Amino acid sequence: MAFRHSYFYAVFWQRFKRNRLAMAGATVVALLFLLSLSASFLAPYDPNSINAWSVLSPPSRQHWFGTDELGRDVLSRIMYGARISLKVGFVAVGIAVSIGTVVGLVSGYYSGLADAALMRFVDIMLCFPAFFLILAVITIREPSIWNIMIVIGLTGWMGVARLVRAETLSIREMDYILAARCIGCSDARIIFRHILPNAISPVLVSASLGVAGAILTESALSFLGIGVLPPTPSWGNILTSGKDFIEFAWWLSLFPGLSILITVLAYNLLGEGIRDALDPRVKR
Repeated sequence: MAFRHSYFYAVFWQRFKRNRLAMAGATVVALLFLLSLSASFLAPYDPNSINAWSVLSPPSRQHWFGTDELGRDVLSRIMYGARISLKVGFVAVGIAVSIGTVVGLVSGYYSGLADAALMRFVDIMLCFPAFFLILAVITIREPSIWNIMIVIGLTGWMGVARLVRAETLSIREMDYILAARCIGCSDARIIFRHILPNAISPVLVSASLGVAGAILTESALSFLGIGVLPPTPSWGNILTSGKDFIEFAWWLSLFPGLSILITVLAYNLLGEGIRDALDPRVKR
């Protein structure tokens, strides 16, 4: 079993590293992760430090990305904002993947009434526009980083559930699943020990793409003023302050916008690369 897993990972890595776009995305994701962890050491200024003498200063040697309307260093705020964006992405996707995986496994394995009930509930959830559902919940609840992560996670698990269900329906008919039933393995052991490891591939792809979607959603909510509230730095609320001064303080919109663009693009490239590396039909 260990040899089979090591061979699988070796083949996966060989296929993945031949995809230059995927490697570029993985590199950017790794750099962003390191940047978010070391922001307190690398940031040149305190992100919330107000300086009345340098209000709306353009990019310079002292402030590479300029300053905002309160004289705060934009580069420092973007570096600290990376923490918020990545935290929202990972926690929200973790919630969505956990719920979706369990629902998909149960639905696909037991089939029948359980499958019909769970899939109809998934269909009902998919009828609601996710972003407007998030807006409704956030306006009812007090805006906070934890509420945002939980709501994004609770409204993003349906796609994962469908993917896992489809894989489970195929895997449960395999001979080794029949053999596991014959020797008396419990349903829980069959599901989590035999089916889940073989159905994890689409989950990895969905998780990678889901992080990009969660970061984009958080930025949109913060831009609308119902996400991460100031003075906590977030790419979305930096953009919000920039829209009022876009005619003469272009850097307030350009740099956080580029940060969101590069991050979302990197996660999408990473997800596409993982999908191609796991798909034996794709030849590179």
